[in-house]
Amino acid sequence: MGKCPDCGAWDGLQRFTEAPDIASGPAHGALELPADVTATRGGRRAQPIAEVKPHDVPRTSTGIEEFDRVLGGGLVPGSVALIGGDPGIGKSTLLLQAAAALAGRGRRVLYATSEESAAQVKMRADRLDGSDDAVRGQHLLLLAEPNLAVIVEEARRIAPDLLVLDSIQLAYRGDIDAIPGSLAQLRRCCLDLVTLAKTSGTAVAIVGHVTKDGDLAGPKLLEHLVDVVLAFEGDRHHSYRVVRAVKNRFGSTQELGLFEMTGAGLIEVEEATLAPESSSSSSAGSNAVDDAKSRVLSRRPGSVFAPVLAGTRVLLAEIQALTATGFLGAAKRRASGLDSARLAMLIAVLEKHGGLRLGDQDVYASALGGMRIIEPAADLATALAIAGAFYERGA
Repeated sequence: MGKCPDCGAWDGLQRFTEAPDIASGPAHGALELPADVTATRGGRRAQPIAEVKPHDVPRTSTGIEEFDRVLGGGLVPGSVALIGGDPGIGKSTLLLQAAAALAGRGRRVLYATSEESAAQVKMRADRLDGSDDAVRGQHLLLLAEPNLAVIVEEARRIAPDLLVLDSIQLAYRGDIDAIPGSLAQLRRCCLDLVTLAKTSGTAVAIVGHVTKDGDLAGPKLLEHLVDVVLAFEGDRHHSYRVVRAVKNRFGSTQELGLFEMTGAGLIEVEEATLAPESSSSSSAGSNAVDDAKSRVLSRRPGSVFAPVLAGTRVLLAEIQALTATGFLGAAKRRASGLDSARLAMLIAVLEKHGGLRLGDQDVYASALGGMRIIEPAADLATALAIAGAFYERGA
């Protein structure tokens, strides 16, 4: 080509050779992979998947069976778990009990808090059953420090089996010109923790705040970076708590962990009947089921028990409904623990095909015990509860 297509000049083009990319270091703030992972890349050369040797790493049990169930069998070394929930729901209590159980079996745990002092954490730990020996021992270490650089440095020095950070919203890095909890701080702090876990083999558990809508606060990047995202749910006015996995790279997301909050901490619920009258710190098994059976036989208007599938278990949940004549405007439809859209649809079905005149009725439906029911199999129980409340007859 003799003429330049842009300026129209002749013989102005010169030949050049593009230099190869010789950058060897990672970008600033990029995720650093373990040395063995980098070595298998062979200088960015692909290799057949059949030649990749997987790591057979045993899981570490937390000592809490319901927690292990949600995690997929226990903690995976080098994994990062993010647990979120409403304030006061029991996130710190659950992780402190898991840390105490691990420390009681000789595992080293570093509990870093950016919200409380070490004395406050110690006072809370003294109230938990089964944590005294671990707290007084040398395996559970407390660090009250919001500076993440100090936390990471201590974790590399101690080399714990588990690092707990409570919470990431108040942790910060001093070299970032932003307030704690900002997008820049959250992104960098989470990236540093993931890098620590992948390069040292330490399992990391992070406590995260939630918004008023119940979503984890901060950018979605946090959920993409971590390996496990857990949601701690429940009604603070009831004692039951549910831990569910929103994301789990090492297990199923269909399992639930059931707990009951008591004055001595969280206790596991194996056979669960999620009804407030049957909640007792000493009888969460057969007595709860017997109470549920007797209440089913009582046939109370507006109250229906329904089996709900939760992972590999079937839970017996109570759904209650109330109808009342509405005044001054459109009728109200309120749902607690149930999907509001499905409640409106069920009311329309009852009006169209069931002959119930609910157009002027305020309808309230609730799943007791703080449980959140999303499966369509509970629609029949909800419809029966509404019909029973409307006709004032037991289902």
